[in-house]
Amino acid sequence: MAHLMWLLIGAFASLAVANPLPVWEADHFQARQSPTDANDIMGGTCKDFTLIFVRGSGEVGNMGAVVGPLLCVMLKEQISPNRVACQGVDGMYTASFPQNFLAPNTDAKSIASAATMLELATTKCPKTQAVAGGYSQGTAVIDYAVQEVKHEVRNKIKGVVLFGYTRNIQDRGGIPGYPQDRTKVYCAPGDLVCDEILLVTPPHQTYGLYAKDAAEFLASKVNQSN
Repeated sequence: MAHLMWLLIGAFASLAVANPLPVWEADHFQARQSPTDANDIMGGTCKDFTLIFVRGSGEVGNMGAVVGPLLCVMLKEQISPNRVACQGVDGMYTASFPQNFLAPNTDAKSIASAATMLELATTKCPKTQAVAGGYSQGTAVIDYAVQEVKHEVRNKIKGVVLFGYTRNIQDRGGIPGYPQDRTKVYCAPGDLVCDEILLVTPPHQTYGLYAKDAAEFLASKVNQSN
């Protein structure tokens, strides 16, 4: 079992290094010089809308590279660059591979980091409308974080997008206790992770292709007239 676990971890690592971005997505990043870190909330920037994003295992920065930064860019395009703050989750969340094999598909410290960030965003910026997202292990982190935050914080989270949802089967394509109509799960054809098989195949690296649709979904869930 341990040998199999490290074999799968190696598959995660090799794919992440070999091809972190689809060609189209890489071009999009180059045009906008999108960073792999976003720290608007930690930097003290309160805006009308806030995206909290949790990267996948082994990804760089606090937003990752596969989909996080592109989702931020697309959300700003959907609403307004001056009205959207983006913040990645790090702290006790190290995006390490072994946590994927725990029962929640992540660990308690990682969940606590995301919950703390959600609470910080909605208390430091009480007028903001929050949305959230996660990729790969980050989907499990945000799944549990949304469940664990206080009720008043959860009510301020207007929408959640999940890319390569590791708990898709266990949680029946949603987040327990959170409205289904505020949740959108993206599972690329052939991505075994969405089928409760923790083996990374090439489709798991393609979620940048879904960033525009996800941004449109999140934008549809907030009140942009405020």
